[in-house]
Amino acid sequence: MLETMRRHGIILAIFAACTTGLTAIVYLLTKDQIAEQAALQHKVLLDQVVPPNLYNNKMQDECYLVTDNALGNQQPHHLYLARKDGIPVAAALESTAPDGYSGAIQILVGADFSGKVLGVRVTEHHETPGLGDKIDTRISNWIYSLSGKRVASHDDHNWAVKKDGGEFDQFTGATITPRAVVNAAKRTTLYLKTVPTQLSVLPTCEDGEK
Repeated sequence: MLETMRRHGIILAIFAACTTGLTAIVYLLTKDQIAEQAALQHKVLLDQVVPPNLYNNKMQDECYLVTDNALGNQQPHHLYLARKDGIPVAAALESTAPDGYSGAIQILVGADFSGKVLGVRVTEHHETPGLGDKIDTRISNWIYSLSGKRVASHDDHNWAVKKDGGEFDQFTGATITPRAVVNAAKRTTLYLKTVPTQLSVLPTCEDGEK
């Protein structure tokens, strides 16, 4: 009995070692390809909020860390700077809408430095299917209604859902979700207007990872 158990244990250990080794080999062979695909997907997302005809630098390579309550919390948020012939023209900034119906909503806002929104995308949410999930481009086109609009100031009452006197549609049976996204996009765009004067003091993403 002990001999049988010992033999089975050895077989199991060899199998586990082979499986671990195979997994490690597959990872080593595919990690560069996985990283490349992730980078391509990230660029596609950035180009959705900052049209690529507006810039000619590599936005992904010019990354800064921003910490400000205007972005929904005190966590560092990534900012990607768009330059045209070396001159900063716009940026894409991660932000958080902390007051979604089912928790925080993560968004990416692209805007120029005059307060014009170039694009907004929701990158993560837990809103109710069939109601609040209309902020997702896979469900509806609602998020596109924010593009091309300009945020004048904190007192810009146009930047609200219609129920609150603004110009953006709310969803039938769900006002909290679009209200949270509109307000977060407004705050983020106003912050982006201040970026050119802060570039010299903002930490880069590389510095933040050290």
